[in-house]
Amino acid sequence: QVQLVESGGGLVQAGGSLRLSCAASGTGFRFNSMGWYRQAPGNRRELVVTFSSGGSTNYADSVKGRFTISRGNAKNTVNLQMNNLKPEDTAVYYCNADFLGSTYWGQGTQVTVSS
Repeated sequence: QVQLVESGGGLVQAGGSLRLSCAASGTGFRFNSMGWYRQAPGNRRELVVTFSSGGSTNYADSVKGRFTISRGNAKNTVNLQMNNLKPEDTAVYYCNADFLGSTYWGQGTQVTVSS
């Protein structure tokens, strides 16, 4: 069973930076895609960024130029560098991965940006 474990959330002031990491375990296959979604209180879960095994990325307009996703050193890991954070970035961030056509989710990590 594939499991996704996120790390790196926390509290930061506006304009600050955080780095999230996601590691997938329980599979010997390489991911088709991995990425991040977020959900703020009262809002629907929304795409932040996806990263395909071929290296292509798809960023939400709201984070372009501020967030960068990259492949981690270990197999089936990705990192999300978040710079110039804004209060509206406050949300629970969920790692998402596709392996062989099946979708998996992490448990979520809280990111809080104070003004």
